[in-house]
Amino acid sequence: MAAADSSSAALRRRDLCSRGIRLAGKMRSDVIDLLDTYVERQGLDASASVAAVEGVPAAAAERWDEQTGTQRLLENLAAYRAFRGLLGQMLEEQQEQLGEAEGALGEGLAAVLLQVSAFTYHLEELLRLESRGPPGEEGAGLAPALHLSLFERKLRGLVVLRELAQWTLRSARDLRQLAKPSPVSSSAPSPPESP
Repeated sequence: MAAADSSSAALRRRDLCSRGIRLAGKMRSDVIDLLDTYVERQGLDASASVAAVEGVPAAAAERWDEQTGTQRLLENLAAYRAFRGLLGQMLEEQQEQLGEAEGALGEGLAAVLLQVSAFTYHLEELLRLESRGPPGEEGAGLAPALHLSLFERKLRGLVVLRELAQWTLRSARDLRQLAKPSPVSSSAPSPPESP
């Protein structure tokens, strides 16, 4: 019976990972399109080099190959929760700036925000399957809004979209890793969970 439950959980995990990989691929495509629209509408140079911005999760990971599946999921979840807030903020700023959220840029931001929200939910489902519910969002809120100039907000938006595009690649990679069957699942001790 336990073997059947374990097999069922493994199949469910693989199914969720496969769907997550497809979601991440679609999101990447939409984010790249949105990035092109954003650069054009904001009058920015697509090749502009912008330093990291506080509050925007960086997709680069140290010792990626040493992370457990749960660590990967938790990092992804934290990142997408942050992006959900950042994109919501960008959408609000668009509305304030233009008086509405219509047009290609507003619609694109709203569509990607929906995809990020759906992907966040998907990651939470995977964490539940890993017998570990997702952490609460108490500390996941945005930092207090900084008083940025219009140009600084434009640059922050550029960084948000660039990093989100990178996260979609990392997420697909993380989910592929998670979908792999455990080499010795029954005899290997599970790694200790961090507090």
